[in-house]
Amino acid sequence: MEAKTFDGPIFEPVENPLERFQQECKANLMECQLTADTVTSAGALAQVLDSLPVGEVFLQDDPALRQLINNSGSARPLRWSSQSGPAEIAQATVTLADALIAQTGSVFVSAACGGRGASVVAPCHIVYATTRQLVPDLVTALRNATAEGRLEKNSFACIISGSSRTADIEKILVQGAHGPMRLVVILEKSI
Repeated sequence: MEAKTFDGPIFEPVENPLERFQQECKANLMECQLTADTVTSAGALAQVLDSLPVGEVFLQDDPALRQLINNSGSARPLRWSSQSGPAEIAQATVTLADALIAQTGSVFVSAACGGRGASVVAPCHIVYATTRQLVPDLVTALRNATAEGRLEKNSFACIISGSSRTADIEKILVQGAHGPMRLVVILEKSI
Protein backbone atom coordinates (compact mmCIF):
# COMPACT_ATOMS: atom_id res chain seq x y z
CA MET A 1 0.00 0.00 0.00
CA GLU A 2 1.31 3.41 -0.96
CA ALA A 3 1.77 6.07 1.74
CA LYS A 4 -0.52 9.09 1.48
CA THR A 5 1.05 12.50 1.19
CA PHE A 6 -0.56 15.80 1.97
CA ASP A 7 0.55 18.79 -0.05
CA GLY A 8 -1.81 21.44 1.28
CA PRO A 9 -1.99 23.19 4.61
CA ILE A 10 -3.72 21.46 7.51
CA PHE A 11 -5.57 24.63 8.53
CA GLU A 12 -6.95 27.37 6.35
CA PRO A 13 -4.99 30.63 6.67
CA VAL A 14 -6.27 33.14 9.21
CA GLU A 15 -7.50 36.30 7.54
CA ASN A 16 -9.53 37.79 10.40
CA PRO A 17 -8.14 36.56 13.77
CA LEU A 18 -11.12 37.70 15.86
CA GLU A 19 -13.74 36.20 13.57
CA ARG A 20 -11.77 32.96 13.23
CA PHE A 21 -11.24 32.66 16.99
CA GLN A 22 -14.98 33.07 17.60
CA GLN A 23 -15.83 30.44 14.95
CA GLU A 24 -13.34 27.95 16.34
CA CYS A 25 -14.52 28.55 19.93
CA LYS A 26 -18.04 27.61 18.87
CA ALA A 27 -16.75 24.46 17.15
CA ASN A 28 -14.76 23.58 20.31
CA LEU A 29 -17.87 23.89 22.54
CA MET A 30 -16.38 26.97 24.23
CA GLU A 31 -18.23 30.12 25.18
CA CYS A 32 -16.67 33.32 23.88
CA GLN A 33 -18.19 36.56 25.13
CA LEU A 34 -16.92 39.61 23.27
CA THR A 35 -17.04 42.71 25.47
CA ALA A 36 -16.47 46.40 24.74
CA ASP A 37 -14.64 47.46 27.92
CA THR A 38 -13.81 46.52 31.51
CA VAL A 39 -17.30 47.44 32.72
CA THR A 40 -19.01 45.02 30.33
CA SER A 41 -16.31 42.42 31.03
CA ALA A 42 -17.12 42.64 34.76
CA GLY A 43 -20.81 42.26 33.90
CA ALA A 44 -20.06 39.19 31.78
CA LEU A 45 -18.04 37.70 34.65
CA ALA A 46 -20.90 38.35 37.08
CA GLN A 47 -23.35 36.68 34.71
CA VAL A 48 -21.19 33.55 34.39
CA LEU A 49 -20.60 33.33 38.16
CA ASP A 50 -24.33 33.79 38.84
CA SER A 51 -25.06 30.80 36.58
CA LEU A 52 -22.91 28.47 38.72
CA PRO A 53 -23.76 26.60 41.93
CA VAL A 54 -22.89 28.35 45.18
CA GLY A 55 -19.23 27.98 46.11
CA GLU A 56 -15.73 29.32 46.09
CA VAL A 57 -14.01 30.96 43.11
CA PHE A 58 -10.26 30.61 42.59
CA LEU A 59 -8.56 33.54 40.86
CA GLN A 60 -5.12 34.19 39.49
CA ASP A 61 -3.73 36.98 41.68
CA ASP A 62 -3.33 39.77 39.16
CA PRO A 63 -4.33 43.45 39.42
CA ALA A 64 -6.56 43.21 36.33
CA LEU A 65 -8.48 40.28 37.82
CA ARG A 66 -8.75 41.96 41.22
CA GLN A 67 -10.35 44.97 39.51
CA LEU A 68 -12.59 42.74 37.38
CA ILE A 69 -13.94 40.72 40.34
CA ASN A 70 -14.44 43.91 42.42
CA ASN A 71 -16.40 45.51 39.58
CA SER A 72 -18.48 42.36 39.08
CA GLY A 73 -20.12 42.78 42.50
CA SER A 74 -19.79 39.07 43.21
CA ALA A 75 -20.18 38.12 46.87
CA ARG A 76 -18.77 34.61 46.42
CA PRO A 77 -15.94 33.42 48.62
CA LEU A 78 -12.62 33.98 46.82
CA ARG A 79 -9.27 32.21 46.93
CA TRP A 80 -6.34 33.94 45.26
CA SER A 81 -3.43 32.06 43.69
CA SER A 82 -1.08 33.92 46.08
CA GLN A 83 -2.88 32.19 49.00
CA SER A 84 -2.78 28.60 47.71
CA GLY A 85 -3.86 26.43 44.80
CA PRO A 86 -7.50 25.93 43.89
CA ALA A 87 -9.55 23.82 46.29
CA GLU A 88 -11.44 20.83 44.93
CA ILE A 89 -14.66 22.49 46.11
CA ALA A 90 -14.07 25.50 43.83
CA GLN A 91 -16.93 26.09 41.41
CA ALA A 92 -14.85 28.20 39.02
CA THR A 93 -11.36 29.40 38.30
CA VAL A 94 -10.66 32.77 36.72
CA THR A 95 -7.34 33.31 34.97
CA LEU A 96 -5.64 35.39 32.34
CA ALA A 97 -4.28 33.90 29.11
CA ASP A 98 -0.80 34.17 27.70
CA ALA A 99 -2.28 34.18 24.18
CA LEU A 100 -5.37 33.25 22.17
CA ILE A 101 -4.78 31.16 19.05
CA ALA A 102 -7.22 32.13 16.29
CA GLN A 103 -6.53 29.20 13.96
CA THR A 104 -7.73 26.59 16.46
CA GLY A 105 -9.79 28.66 18.91
CA SER A 106 -7.35 27.73 21.67
CA VAL A 107 -6.20 29.42 24.86
CA PHE A 108 -2.48 29.33 25.65
CA VAL A 109 -1.76 29.37 29.41
CA SER A 110 1.31 28.81 31.53
CA ALA A 111 1.97 28.26 35.23
CA ALA A 112 1.92 32.08 35.57
CA CYS A 113 -1.83 31.93 34.86
CA GLY A 114 -2.80 30.85 38.37
CA GLY A 115 -0.70 27.69 38.63
CA ARG A 116 -1.05 24.18 37.24
CA GLY A 117 -4.43 23.43 38.80
CA ALA A 118 -6.15 26.62 37.67
CA SER A 119 -7.15 25.21 34.30
CA VAL A 120 -8.22 21.73 35.45
CA VAL A 121 -9.66 21.64 38.99
CA ALA A 122 -12.99 23.49 38.92
CA PRO A 123 -15.98 22.56 36.73
CA CYS A 124 -15.82 26.01 35.07
CA HIS A 125 -12.69 27.79 33.84
CA ILE A 126 -13.15 31.47 32.96
CA VAL A 127 -10.40 33.15 30.96
CA TYR A 128 -10.16 36.94 30.73
CA ALA A 129 -8.22 38.22 27.71
CA THR A 130 -8.09 41.09 25.25
CA THR A 131 -8.17 41.04 21.46
CA ARG A 132 -4.57 42.31 21.60
CA GLN A 133 -3.62 38.79 22.71
CA LEU A 134 -4.96 37.14 19.54
CA VAL A 135 -2.30 35.48 17.40
CA PRO A 136 -2.97 33.71 14.11
CA ASP A 137 -1.49 30.29 14.94
CA LEU A 138 0.35 28.07 17.41
CA VAL A 139 3.74 28.78 15.84
CA THR A 140 3.29 32.50 16.53
CA ALA A 141 2.10 31.85 20.10
CA LEU A 142 5.13 29.66 20.86
CA ARG A 143 7.53 32.05 19.13
CA ASN A 144 6.20 34.97 21.21
CA ALA A 145 6.28 32.95 24.45
CA THR A 146 9.89 31.94 23.77
CA ALA A 147 10.96 35.49 22.87
CA GLU A 148 9.32 36.85 26.05
CA GLY A 149 10.95 34.14 28.21
CA ARG A 150 7.60 32.75 29.38
CA LEU A 151 8.54 29.15 28.61
CA GLU A 152 11.78 29.42 30.59
CA LYS A 153 10.10 31.13 33.59
CA ASN A 154 7.21 28.67 33.99
CA SER A 155 7.13 25.02 34.93
CA PHE A 156 4.32 24.25 32.51
CA ALA A 157 2.49 25.56 29.47
CA CYS A 158 -0.78 24.29 28.08
CA ILE A 159 -2.98 24.77 25.02
CA ILE A 160 -6.70 24.51 25.87
CA SER A 161 -9.10 23.91 23.00
CA GLY A 162 -12.47 23.72 24.70
CA SER A 163 -13.95 22.01 27.70
CA SER A 164 -12.63 18.63 28.78
CA ARG A 165 -14.47 15.91 26.88
CA THR A 166 -14.24 12.34 25.70
CA ALA A 167 -16.31 9.94 23.62
CA ASP A 168 -14.34 6.79 24.46
CA ILE A 169 -17.25 4.84 25.91
CA GLU A 170 -19.83 3.83 23.32
CA LYS A 171 -19.03 7.00 21.37
CA ILE A 172 -21.15 9.10 23.74
CA LEU A 173 -19.75 12.59 24.33
CA VAL A 174 -19.07 13.24 28.01
CA GLN A 175 -17.91 16.72 29.03
CA GLY A 176 -15.81 17.33 32.13
CA ALA A 177 -14.09 13.95 31.95
CA HIS A 178 -10.61 15.19 32.87
CA GLY A 179 -11.12 18.85 33.68
CA PRO A 180 -13.68 21.66 33.39
CA MET A 181 -17.05 20.95 31.80
CA ARG A 182 -17.29 24.58 30.81
CA LEU A 183 -14.71 26.96 29.36
CA VAL A 184 -15.66 30.63 29.02
CA VAL A 185 -13.48 33.26 27.38
CA ILE A 186 -14.35 36.86 28.23
CA LEU A 187 -12.69 38.64 25.32
CA GLU A 188 -12.41 42.39 25.70
CA LYS A 189 -11.87 44.55 22.63
CA SER A 190 -8.53 46.35 22.80
CA ILE A 191 -8.41 50.03 22.06
